[in-house]
Amino acid sequence: MIRLISIVMSYRTSMQLQQLLYFVAVAETRHFTHAAESVHVAQPSLSQQIRALETELGAELFSRARGNISLTEAGETLLPLARRILADADTARHEVQELVQLRRGRVRLGATPSLCTGLLPDVLRVFHDRHPGIRLLIEEGGSHDLVRELARGALDLALVVLPLPPGSPALTTVELLREDLVVVSAASVKAPRRPVRIGDLRDQPLVMFRHGYDLRELTVAACRAAGFEPGFTVEGGEMDAVLGFVRAGLGMAVVPSMVAGRAGPGLRVTPLARPGLRRTIALAHRSDVAPPRAARELQRVLLASPAAG
Repeated sequence: MIRLISIVMSYRTSMQLQQLLYFVAVAETRHFTHAAESVHVAQPSLSQQIRALETELGAELFSRARGNISLTEAGETLLPLARRILADADTARHEVQELVQLRRGRVRLGATPSLCTGLLPDVLRVFHDRHPGIRLLIEEGGSHDLVRELARGALDLALVVLPLPPGSPALTTVELLREDLVVVSAASVKAPRRPVRIGDLRDQPLVMFRHGYDLRELTVAACRAAGFEPGFTVEGGEMDAVLGFVRAGLGMAVVPSMVAGRAGPGLRVTPLARPGLRRTIALAHRSDVAPPRAARELQRVLLASPAAG
């Protein structure tokens, strides 16, 4: 395994990016024919390149017992390295394309759904007006998911909640904003006391986000710190679904103030009693790879936005 890692990381062999692309396709589909279709190549050509890669590395990458395709130990070792090499090559290609005054290119930005709703529309409008030729590819997800996507090179930048999850890869973060959380309830039901204390949620039905959502973790941790386990009437939704369930009178939810301010009619917003709950949002990128030029420009726009600070 040490020899395999040394070969891949040093780039001293005749290994081709095309071979790594074919290898990753097979690893993800676990099927040679489906992999060939996904990369638009004939299946015999793909198989030939995989065999050439195995010969180059001196190790079998797939177990082909009885038609079932699975990764060998060597394949498991190569897969994250291959993904990283392909992502870095893709980034380099787009970096070159962006050199002409940012007239073309792309930015891959990850953000939590609440930030996509509350922060990004105005920021992306400013960026698009300045650089209309740059494609903006947005991925919504929880902070844990976005950190993983950054690590494997699938995103250039991500807006994540601090602190980072334990065991996170090496990321560079710049604090962007701190935001208060508030309680939302249906306008059609009895108003809660103002301000709401965490202890007031003890006997209240709550609408709760899915597992892995930072808002779920913050809310549950605050309730447990207050000495009780929260009760949920509905759980597992994303931001829009949670607001819809609350609007329907199914329970209360704890959401960012930025989202609550844009939630529209049918919802009542109540602040939390001091010290309340706050979350810190940061802009993150991989520490070992500088973001492409267009991503750096978007970073400057984000840091200069009125919400930052």
